[in-house]
Amino acid sequence: MLELTWPWVLAALPLPYFVYRLATRAPRQDAALYVPFFSMLSRLQSDGDSSARGQGLSVALCVIIWILLVIAGARPQWLGDPVQLPSTGRDLMLSVDISGSMEAQDMVIGNRQVSRIAVVKQVISDFVERREGDRLGLILFAAHAYIQAPLTFDRETVGTLLEEADIGIIEESATAIGESIGLSVKHLRTRPENSRVLILLTDGVNNSGEIDPQQAGRLAAMEGIKIYTIGIGADQVIQRSFFGARAINPSAELDEAVLTEIAEATGGRYFRARDVNDLVEIYEELDRLEAIDQDEQTYRPTKVLFYWPLGSALLLSFLLALLLTPWRSLLGSREPESALSQEGS
Repeated sequence: MLELTWPWVLAALPLPYFVYRLATRAPRQDAALYVPFFSMLSRLQSDGDSSARGQGLSVALCVIIWILLVIAGARPQWLGDPVQLPSTGRDLMLSVDISGSMEAQDMVIGNRQVSRIAVVKQVISDFVERREGDRLGLILFAAHAYIQAPLTFDRETVGTLLEEADIGIIEESATAIGESIGLSVKHLRTRPENSRVLILLTDGVNNSGEIDPQQAGRLAAMEGIKIYTIGIGADQVIQRSFFGARAINPSAELDEAVLTEIAEATGGRYFRARDVNDLVEIYEELDRLEAIDQDEQTYRPTKVLFYWPLGSALLLSFLLALLLTPWRSLLGSREPESALSQEGS
């Protein structure tokens, strides 16, 4: 659909007519000076009189040029069909532990021992792909927490950043759970209410950072942020050595009590992932979070068109200048000059 951004500019269309009608014409006076090159001026005058037949064409061109300039000033634009933007879903912040303990190989995929972080990347990447319509963000934490991706509809970028997250990019000797929750609150507090969700995954206990996890959880509850906590790690692994095989608990440091307290204080839930299947089922259950209907957002693609009338007016101005130029008089005035130069020589 064609639309004018500033339609009130069209009120200037009759302006030249009013100026012409209201302007006072200067009284005509007879010439009283002797001009040595009067003959050349006479020829120019005669050419001007002979070109009176084209006066109508010149006036028409001037009118068209003025109309085109006014239309260009009104800034015409073409509006395309309305396009609906994604407007439903959650604001999901994913907080992933990448401390050194996440390298423990107590997960099994296809009879093969793999590390916890490898399983987490695979399962969360599938989860991210399914969350169409949600804004997703990514926080990585170990000894400190860092925002890796702010809330965005770009699921592909979030998945890529998660895949590139390796153990060691952050100091891996500790786990700052409270700091990761605090950073999530900072980025989620400005989002619409009842759509703020944090999914926190860790395998350890808070032993770093400036914020206590319970205090951060209470702050999240005050801001209306629901936290789902996930504790990952096997309960038992058979370790073989020179003295024989013995069963050990690789998740002995997992602080399930604190994770449960944080989830319940914010209206969320604590999940325990002991193997790959548990983790897959947890994220499938998180997939069933109800979408929050937000205000529908649409936009219409806009293409500006003012340069078409402006360019046309410019071309017609050149044409008008060519029509009004007395070419024969200008070319003919050079002949006497050349003749005088020959006589002088």
